[in-house]
Amino acid sequence: MVTTRSKVFSFPHSRFIGFDHVWDEIERLTAAGANEKGFPRHNIVKYSDTEYAMEFALGGYKKSDLDIESRPGVLVIKGNPAEDTTEYLHKGITTKKFVETFRLADHVVVDGAEFVNGLLVIKLKVELPEEQRPRKINISQRT
Repeated sequence: MVTTRSKVFSFPHSRFIGFDHVWDEIERLTAAGANEKGFPRHNIVKYSDTEYAMEFALGGYKKSDLDIESRPGVLVIKGNPAEDTTEYLHKGITTKKFVETFRLADHVVVDGAEFVNGLLVIKLKVELPEEQRPRKINISQRT
């Protein structure tokens, strides 16, 4: 199903000049959400205003099955498990190939990753450049 901007958003686009890429990204994400695979299951945890983590439930995977790539504004997580030749009577734990792509806000960087007991944790941090950090303005007084 294809939707147009006027149907998805009810606020005036004419007030937001140069933001076409933002609307396109929101539409892409909205369309992806409608067809969401739901695999792998994940959490996004907020520790503070500048520290986050993404937790992926990956029982049955090994560290060598996983690949994480970070580039400006994008985080890509890939799972590529080796072929399993085990004969199962019931297989309720899925280990299949996957590629998940996440858009990162400006100044969000990957600050490390760990894989422990089937849980992949990717740490994220907001690193504002010095010139964009809040600063205290001294108030002078004339006498």
